[in-house]
Amino acid sequence: MGVDDRFQNKAEDLGGRAKETIGDITDDDELKAEGATDQLKAKAKDVGESVKDLGDSVKDRFSK
Repeated sequence: MGVDDRFQNKAEDLGGRAKETIGDITDDDELKAEGATDQLKAKAKDVGESVKDLGDSVKDRFSK
């Protein structure tokens, strides 16, 4: 997983947290849901990249 990917995922997560917090403060359920969705997307991307990295690691072990 590249540094750029990690940075983008973290930025999306933090943006989602901000939206969720602002939605909570303003009683905007739609904004809260959007923020939660953004956080889930970021987490899913992190998991996907981790699985990809694991697959590459396994492939490298069997290639030697």
